[in-house]
Amino acid sequence: MLHAAEVEDTRLRKPVNTLAMQPKSHRITVLGRKVWNKLLKEAQRQGMDEETHSSPLREIVRGIDFNSKDVEQVKKHLRAMITTLVEWQSPTKGEGAAWEACAMLAHAKLEKRRGGEVWVEWSYAVNMRQELLQPFVWADLDMEILFQFSHHPALALYEICARYKGVGRTPRQDWNWWRPVLTGKPDGEKTANFEYRMFKRDVLNKAVAQINQISDLEVELKDYKEGRFVKDIQFLIRPKKQRSLLASIDGPVDLALLNRAEALDIDPEKAETLISEFGPEAFQRGLDGLERRVKSDFAEPVRDSYRYLKSMLPSEAKIVVAKIEEEAARADPTSPESRREQEARMKEWNDKFKTRIREELIAELQALPVEQQAVIAGELLEDLTRRNAHASILKRLQTSGWNHNLVRGEMIRFYGLRSRGEGWDEPTAEQLLQVAAESRPA
Repeated sequence: MLHAAEVEDTRLRKPVNTLAMQPKSHRITVLGRKVWNKLLKEAQRQGMDEETHSSPLREIVRGIDFNSKDVEQVKKHLRAMITTLVEWQSPTKGEGAAWEACAMLAHAKLEKRRGGEVWVEWSYAVNMRQELLQPFVWADLDMEILFQFSHHPALALYEICARYKGVGRTPRQDWNWWRPVLTGKPDGEKTANFEYRMFKRDVLNKAVAQINQISDLEVELKDYKEGRFVKDIQFLIRPKKQRSLLASIDGPVDLALLNRAEALDIDPEKAETLISEFGPEAFQRGLDGLERRVKSDFAEPVRDSYRYLKSMLPSEAKIVVAKIEEEAARADPTSPESRREQEARMKEWNDKFKTRIREELIAELQALPVEQQAVIAGELLEDLTRRNAHASILKRLQTSGWNHNLVRGEMIRFYGLRSRGEGWDEPTAEQLLQVAAESRPA
């Protein structure tokens, strides 16, 4: 049996009919979708000769939010893929082969093999295998980007947008069509009366915010009304703005640069040759340096401006190239620079959430009757005493009340734990996306 490659190709050719999966029986989770993508990637690598596919579990969960030792969680998601009936479709009508509804996997199991390592084995329905493993029309997806999504609507929408990034927009569909596709939840009585404004607030805005934050695409929601109500929606797609080295060097010559060069006694034709060789930005930086040198009162006069400028340009070009490469790395969602920026944004959103939840707790406490506040303050005093809190904090609580600067933080911690439970100040992925959506510029 084949095993995972030493160096993994991160590209996935995902058939178009798997992009807009509509679950009919159970919910598709973000982790379930990631695992299914990874299984498909490995099955495509093994090829059509293998009717049943297998791989070390550690290879399947690598890069996903799973620990390969957390076998029960993996079992849960594999079991869900076997029992979840899905209607397979492309976002574009008539694109791809016609598939009947069937489960995401025909079978799956985990077993320990020689050496005690856990392997996963799986297979696909007969009517799906050919198109899954050797797709005729597919979306080209980068698994490294897919792994970063923490929200199923964002992951599902990104996969669709990646398919149509060359067109610049997704197909236009009734907003009710998008609902099960993005949420991963079957339609039913509970969703029948779901209003568009709620869908936009709770699903669409958050999905767009996460895509724009971590991926290589910029996505914009566009809705279309029929009368007073929104009927159809689609998404406009743009690649992230990146400057390439070639674009910075090529293009029409800036006449202002030639005029500046001529004013410094440099022949325009020679200047144009230097611009062509080193690029306009490096040339401009060189001119700036030459002008400073000419105006300096402490240096000897420049005998040959052209030679002086030409000697400067290689080092200036290196600076420009380094800057462009840094900007490109920052725009690449998988680069260390981009990851650092993403982490900074996540910290900012996390801090905003914590500030907000603390303000909410204070407002709740202040809205309580004075007698009830006194009871809670008494319980806090008992808690602080048990934890051997500093005497100054105990004294302030007894003399100045819970809202004193020295005590307020302890009260927020105590009341938050009591009213909301463990992890009360740790945002869920959904809460963090809500903060991100609200932080986007209008």
